[in-house]
Amino acid sequence: MATTTSITSPTYNGEFAGKYIAAALLSGSTIENGGITVKPNVKFKEVIKKLSTDAIVKDATCDFDPTSTITLTERVLQPEYQQVNLQLCKKDFVSDFEAIQMGYSAHHDLPPSFSDFLIAHVAAKVAQKTEQSIWAGDTSNNGQFNGLTTQIALDAALPAAQEVAGTTVDSSNVIAQLGSIVDAIPSALYGSEDLNVYVSQNIARAYVRALGGFGASGLGAAGTNAMGTQWWNNGSLSFDGVQLFVANGLADNTAVAAEKSNLFFGTGLLADHNEVKVLDMSDLDGSDNVRVVMRFTAGVQYGIVEDIVTYGITNSAN
Repeated sequence: MATTTSITSPTYNGEFAGKYIAAALLSGSTIENGGITVKPNVKFKEVIKKLSTDAIVKDATCDFDPTSTITLTERVLQPEYQQVNLQLCKKDFVSDFEAIQMGYSAHHDLPPSFSDFLIAHVAAKVAQKTEQSIWAGDTSNNGQFNGLTTQIALDAALPAAQEVAGTTVDSSNVIAQLGSIVDAIPSALYGSEDLNVYVSQNIARAYVRALGGFGASGLGAAGTNAMGTQWWNNGSLSFDGVQLFVANGLADNTAVAAEKSNLFFGTGLLADHNEVKVLDMSDLDGSDNVRVVMRFTAGVQYGIVEDIVTYGITNSAN
């Protein structure tokens, strides 16, 4: 089915201002801000090895006594193929404000400023969709791959003590809820330099407001540094010594505590996520169409589920 193009313009009464405005887009924050280990050049599959040992330190003897146990298991990172296919008819733009940019010939081109905007818009939409799939994607939905929370929710090896029940988070309870997440982090993991509590946007906003003086847990009205709600300026956030990472793709009232080195995003070429091709079909099939094409691969995986804590994510395997 062809892409539907709808152009609604008021009565022409002057020069077009030369700018297009798109709706605000979620940025691909998890990749862009370094919240996940990126593994490029994965053509088909990559095996993530997991190593575990028992108590390897033993009482010394005069002999070599190999009594410890080493267990190697694996998880598979398999990116899925995704695409963007759009088709526009150049004739639809003849009556628009930018018709003069198309040239006077019947063999016209797409307006250059619109073409540039469309490329940027498509790339941003792909980044938004990828961010959402990284965390909550479901491969049964067209254009998605299985996200981290989707996979963790099916993993029976997740310790029940590290599956924290969630609730609707606001500024009055966010301190207690974040505390329950940190309390569930295994002692061997707490203090790791790349440990993050990945939180949804609504949890982050509630925490910022609470620290501004509108929360519970003894926070006064003056808030952090006695600045009220003006204390925060889009800087970093932490809780009990653990870095908070705002993951735009997480569903409201959900969070994941994990090391960045335990979470993986796999793809073929990173450049594929920024390459938007605009193909004028007139020289190929004689049509007046322009096609917009992207092709890329994407997928996520974690290494050791025992080193992960979830909040508000029901594990159906437990």
